[in-house]
Amino acid sequence: MHFTLNGRAVSFEGAGSRRLLDVLREDLRQTGTKEGCGEGECGACSVLIDGEVVNSCLVAAGQVEGCDVTTVEGLATNGGLSPLQRAFIERGAAQCGICTPGMLLAAHVLLQRTRRPNAAAVREALAGNLCRCTGYTKIIEAVLSCAT
Repeated sequence: MHFTLNGRAVSFEGAGSRRLLDVLREDLRQTGTKEGCGEGECGACSVLIDGEVVNSCLVAAGQVEGCDVTTVEGLATNGGLSPLQRAFIERGAAQCGICTPGMLLAAHVLLQRTRRPNAAAVREALAGNLCRCTGYTKIIEAVLSCAT
């Protein structure tokens, strides 16, 4: 199977029925994508497929043939953290780290599509991601700090 991962062409051999989450973590060593619930409820395993946020625990690897897949590692710019990733650190929005990759990807898409989201828009964009540590306030503040 062949697809683009974080801007580079990749391929792997194996059953197309394997979960994309497992292929990313085990075969392609993109361990930023986390498994939370394994049922598509928490968003910890979120990735972007052709620019859309999806739960990689629910996607068969064969479904991404020819697609563009972005993991949290793909948000980095010029070998360093993106402004959004830095904002999460600086504002204490990342605690245990399980939800952080999914939150970052969902926030990234929101900020690409909406120049100046308000707190309600951020909450809606992050609704598919569950955090058990922060209470969301710091996460929302971090996202809003990156709005242009």
